[in-house]
Amino acid sequence: QLQLVESGGGLVQPGGSLRLSCVGSDVTFAVDAAAWFRQAPGKEREGVSCISASGSDTNYADSVKGRFTISRDTSKNTVYLQMDRLKPEDTGVYYCAATTLYCSDDVSDFASWGQGTQVTVSA
Repeated sequence: QLQLVESGGGLVQPGGSLRLSCVGSDVTFAVDAAAWFRQAPGKEREGVSCISASGSDTNYADSVKGRFTISRDTSKNTVYLQMDRLKPEDTGVYYCAATTLYCSDDVSDFASWGQGTQVTVSA
């Protein structure tokens, strides 16, 4: 069973930046599509960004386009989410997920999940 571990969350002021990391426990992560989801208090989990296994295809939620960048380093079995120009509405728990299917923003398509990392954007 693939295990995913996120890190990099924290408290940041509006307009600031954070970089989240997600490390996979075995080499199968390198051939999975990977995604970042987030969940704000009282809201459903929503897709933020996804990257294909090769890294050649990426997609983003409209709310983060132009501000967030997803990438992966297969040599480190790691997927990143660079978050710039953060807004208070970006606050939530960010989860990394992996799927053997193609990129998706549907939580039911993802079989492996991390434990989440808290991101708080506040002055």
